[in-house]
Amino acid sequence: MGGADEDLPAGAAGREGGRAVDDDGERLSPRARAQTAARPDRTQAAAATGAMSDPVQLFHTCLVNEIAPEVGMAAVRLLERLGHRVEVPLAQTCCGQPAYNAGFHEEAKAAARHTLDVLGATTGPIVIPSGSCGDMVIHQYEVLFRDEPEWREKAHAVAARCRELSQFLAEEWAKMPDRPRLSARIAYHPSCHLLRGLGVSDAPLSLLRAIEGVTLAEVKDQDECCGFGGLFSVKQPEISGSMLERKLASVAASGAGRLVSCDLGCLMHLGGGLRRQGSPIAVQHLAQVLDEALP
Repeated sequence: MGGADEDLPAGAAGREGGRAVDDDGERLSPRARAQTAARPDRTQAAAATGAMSDPVQLFHTCLVNEIAPEVGMAAVRLLERLGHRVEVPLAQTCCGQPAYNAGFHEEAKAAARHTLDVLGATTGPIVIPSGSCGDMVIHQYEVLFRDEPEWREKAHAVAARCRELSQFLAEEWAKMPDRPRLSARIAYHPSCHLLRGLGVSDAPLSLLRAIEGVTLAEVKDQDECCGFGGLFSVKQPEISGSMLERKLASVAASGAGRLVSCDLGCLMHLGGGLRRQGSPIAVQHLAQVLDEALP
């Protein structure tokens, strides 16, 4: 991985200079500030007509909040277009996955307990724009608390309310009032936690196919890991780099102009590799592509 900005997703924080959202929006890009300013008008209009439904909670994840907030705002706009009132619990923090993967289970439990308390105090579906964090909250919390019945029960209750973003959108896309259109040839990368951890394979592809003008490129060995794997890329940089080169070669051979995934960790890794190669291929979160395609 390269410098602070080198490995950020193009079109998100890497290119636009976005960071965590300030109240006045001063740390966001001009485009993000404009989109944020426009969003309340649409929300108020929907509320005035009674179109807003029960609340949906956005568990935004660390990478979205700290590195690419535009992904979070795109997710909010999509959910609002579907008629949902989006709430973002302000006390949310890291889900604890990095500590858990590193073997620091007591530290992971502390983060998990906090997350369960925060999310447990809310109502409605919990939408997570990341297969990685989604798998942690939905599956690994119950493993983490397998010997603590009280917390295991809380983990089970919260997990039952959680949906990864593409899952949630695919289930409700028929209610989308606008038809998405975008001329683009897209290579899709299924992240490991989304595909293997949550078992989500069709939802992201169905959403991309729903965009008029999008062509899905055929990528050789599409389901293979990109080599990121969180701490894996730090502990095994040579293996990780080799896996990345293999993945990027397949993407380049597909003729795609954009590379889309549902996990920012993968997008940071892939985007950094593409920029080091001088490739013109842009990387985007699925939420950004769908948001861009809607009028």
